[in-house]
Amino acid sequence: MTTSGRTVPETEPPAPSGGDDAPAVLRYTAFSTDPAGGNLAGVVLDASRLDEARMLAIAAEVGYSETAFVTAADGRTLDVRYFSPKAEVAFCGHATVAAAVATAERTGPGDLLFRTRAGEVPVTVEAGPDGILRATLTSVEPHTEPVADAVLTEALAALRWPAGDLDPAFPPRIAYAGNRHLVLAAADRARLADLDYDYDRLTALMTSLDLTTVQLVWRESAAVYHVRDPFPVGGVVEDPATGAAALAFGAYLRELGPVPAHLTLHQGEDLGRPGVLHVELRPGDTRVRVSGAAVAIG
Repeated sequence: MTTSGRTVPETEPPAPSGGDDAPAVLRYTAFSTDPAGGNLAGVVLDASRLDEARMLAIAAEVGYSETAFVTAADGRTLDVRYFSPKAEVAFCGHATVAAAVATAERTGPGDLLFRTRAGEVPVTVEAGPDGILRATLTSVEPHTEPVADAVLTEALAALRWPAGDLDPAFPPRIAYAGNRHLVLAAADRARLADLDYDYDRLTALMTSLDLTTVQLVWRESAAVYHVRDPFPVGGVVEDPATGAAALAFGAYLRELGPVPAHLTLHQGEDLGRPGVLHVELRPGDTRVRVSGAAVAIG
């Protein structure tokens, strides 16, 4: 997909260069059991000798929306940093799923603890009846905040969406569950499918608000949603499956009122990389959980 000259990688790029001391970069797709679906993530399981500049360079060369770097490990507790091709991000859901599955393939399923810039993220990896590993991660404490009228006006202008194309049942909010996401709901599926935004204008707005993605959603039913996530601040047009935004969206829905305990989010269909994210809202627990499969590619 290309917008304003920026291209989302749809095939596996070459391995990063760097000589014999270059770290091994594993490649996974998350929130799909099909290597052709979901969201691609790089994983470096031993990044203890890498500084920030080297991690950013590797992430840029890999070209995926994020690469996870395990900078230290103490048993099943991992210190993890995440880099997009343009910058470090505090937390990334799909790269967490990928890194957790990559770790479990080597040490066995079970509980892990990821220590991230956003906080501690518990992760449980289990093998399904099909033998595919699936990871469930628990958010940091989430919250939402209102959106100023001027911000909404600028966001709609950058997206090239008329205000009348919004679903009035879902008020615009900024939702947080490790990263900040602007949540906007489309009134129909056709509006969501027609994504052609002003890359530079949306980047400027997102940078001013410290947003990681814009979470665009359409409600199919009370428990099923279709979502898209522009991610220009990370250097890609659109993220195919966004675990961090799914967590934030779960928190957003819960604050609106009664919501099913289990939600299904479909993402990536309009990019030709379909993925499925399962969101869980447990009674009495303010944190949100998202789960999905991950499989190695290449």
